[in-house]
Amino acid sequence: MTSTDPRQLITIARENGEDAQAQPLDLGMRVRDLRKAQGWTLEQAATQAGLARSTLSKIENGQMSPTYDALKKLAVGLQISVPQLFTPPQRDQVNGRMAVTRSGEGTGHATATYEHELLAESLTKKQMLPYRAQVRARSADEFDGWVRHDGEEFLYVLTGVIRLYTEFYEPIEMKRGDSAYYDASMGHNVISVSNEDATILWVTSLA
Repeated sequence: MTSTDPRQLITIARENGEDAQAQPLDLGMRVRDLRKAQGWTLEQAATQAGLARSTLSKIENGQMSPTYDALKKLAVGLQISVPQLFTPPQRDQVNGRMAVTRSGEGTGHATATYEHELLAESLTKKQMLPYRAQVRARSADEFDGWVRHDGEEFLYVLTGVIRLYTEFYEPIEMKRGDSAYYDASMGHNVISVSNEDATILWVTSLA
């Protein structure tokens, strides 16, 4: 198994797709899509929002610009926040997608300090990178400096006891069931302080 720097895992996860390019938002189309996602007719959505059917029709067809009061009513009726009205769906987004990784079936990537097992690899353009790691390191001196990368990270201890070193905080000893959420651009390293290699679940944001 080849040696892989932990920072390269994010690159590996992104190889199957490029970032979506931002597109101009068509508010009328956005409102129509949100209404249809609820399975509502124009009449039903207008009733939910407390707007006249003709008003909602004009908004959807780009024949009028809604007032802020109308936008608030729309958001309440559609059960979303006002900012979500202006947040376009991501290109190629697939609703309800799922990937199951059976125990031991993830793709392995070894380093001198960790043994990583990438999870949910069949999903492209993920917003999160989940992976299980076996912590081999027993001393912070085994690392070639801090590990740091873009995004945020969540760590959950599965077995054993670890010590989490971070650039701006005192080292923290963590046992099974303990977790930490931190800025991944802050230098960080993990070692096992138990007799056996500790195992942890790591989830890194890709957005």
